[in-house]
Amino acid sequence: MSIIAVFNQKGGVGKTTTAVNLAAALSRIGRSTYGIDLDPQAQLSSITNVIAKSGVDTVLSLFQSNRPLCQLVRESASRIKVIPAHTELAKVDALYGKGFNVVNKLNSALQTERFGGRDNPVVIDCNPMVGVLSLNAIFSCTGLIVPISADHLSTKGALQIEKTLTALEQVLKRRVNRRYLLTRFDGRRRMAWDVLKLVEEHFGADVCRTRISENVSLAESPAMNKTVFEHAPDSRGAHDYDDLLKELLADGFIE
Repeated sequence: MSIIAVFNQKGGVGKTTTAVNLAAALSRIGRSTYGIDLDPQAQLSSITNVIAKSGVDTVLSLFQSNRPLCQLVRESASRIKVIPAHTELAKVDALYGKGFNVVNKLNSALQTERFGGRDNPVVIDCNPMVGVLSLNAIFSCTGLIVPISADHLSTKGALQIEKTLTALEQVLKRRVNRRYLLTRFDGRRRMAWDVLKLVEEHFGADVCRTRISENVSLAESPAMNKTVFEHAPDSRGAHDYDDLLKELLADGFIE
């Protein structure tokens, strides 16, 4: 089973870019991949051009009425099967609190409906805060990817996430399998190498060997509502996400 959540408490680190392009890379090798958008900003939904008209079309209806996830899935042009987001998702924290049954709601639904098998992995794009939605993703996932853009503020955000995960693991009764991914990496800048060294010192073997380079095509593709593979399949950005997938498959992080 492979349910991969992509999360960082800091914005602008390549979270949605990583979620959507990892899902697209999986689809390109023949996996029937699901993308679940848990961010009320709905950027993954926008990029894949799967737009929810209201919260009823999102996982909000799972919380409201136990609506099956399979009824929310819509096919995108990039072949990712998307459960979209909507701004109404922001209501979840205020309406439902953070009891165990609430933060385990998505996990229960995924298990019941048998999402996340070897041939149908799930990639979850989280919102950048520790709330009900991101906790649902963490409780559900078999693996967590933490994108870190090559700057020091982003590294501080990753250190905070490590503390959060350590606290949650006492409830989960397991270690959350995670990978820290360097994004917006420019090898011409000394700071990028300084951040890489710092991240490796803190997180060791959990740091991905693949680094996502600063790339114009990656920056352009969301504005065109396309994955990088649709927009520029021969670009450095596309090759980087292909390499990331190969690494995650080789070390068993993704089945």
